[in-house]
Amino acid sequence: MRLSGKVTIITGAASGIGHATALRFGKEGARVVVCDLNAGGIDTVVGEIVAAGGEAIGYVVNVTNKEQIAEMVAGVKAKWGRIDVLVNNAGIVADAQLTKMTEDQFDRVIDINLKGVYNCTKAVVDTMIEQAAGVILNASSVVGLYGNFGQTNYAAAKFGVIGFTKTWAKELGKRGIRTNAVCPGFVATPILKDMPEKVIQAMEEKVPMRRLAQPEEIASVYLFLASDDASYINGAVLSVDGGLVI
Repeated sequence: MRLSGKVTIITGAASGIGHATALRFGKEGARVVVCDLNAGGIDTVVGEIVAAGGEAIGYVVNVTNKEQIAEMVAGVKAKWGRIDVLVNNAGIVADAQLTKMTEDQFDRVIDINLKGVYNCTKAVVDTMIEQAAGVILNASSVVGLYGNFGQTNYAAAKFGVIGFTKTWAKELGKRGIRTNAVCPGFVATPILKDMPEKVIQAMEEKVPMRRLAQPEEIASVYLFLASDDASYINGAVLSVDGGLVI
């Protein structure tokens, strides 16, 4: 198994890409820490991992709450003694054109999608430095490469995550810690459930492969980057978009 015994924290792990990543990592031998705001969803994902023969624990964590993050990290270290991988997956959208965007919409997305990545990484980095080993994986987006209509806040956060990734790769590489980012395109997650079918169809038509990604396809990329197969990949920003941005 590619992640045997690796203690892995995944934020936003109760649904969508985070859920798929937690299950995949569990199957590959990781000890998975399922973090989310949804307590019921956490229990479900932990149960699925354990039922499949894996190891998992869950924590209700708001990535804007440093105290909750610190308690989770302390609990993980008390149980398993180390932290090998952090997947900064938690995020929200609150879309509006610039002329209509509210301060609350802007601040919430920046606080969760950008500051939350900083908060969680800051909480684990000293442990990784002490180990002289670790992997930090950040969820950016194709929007973080090219921008998108109606997503001033989301684009700013995802561009910022790429900045984090490249900076931490330079700062932490000499400490044995690799930092990389993944930029998904359109992914079939629960966030799309309320979208009209014609909108989803229009999204599919923009992709050369003529379909949305499945969450498991993004999880597979996280798995590769977390594994020793990617041992010399540091500071990469990997688009997983079916050719959307060609």
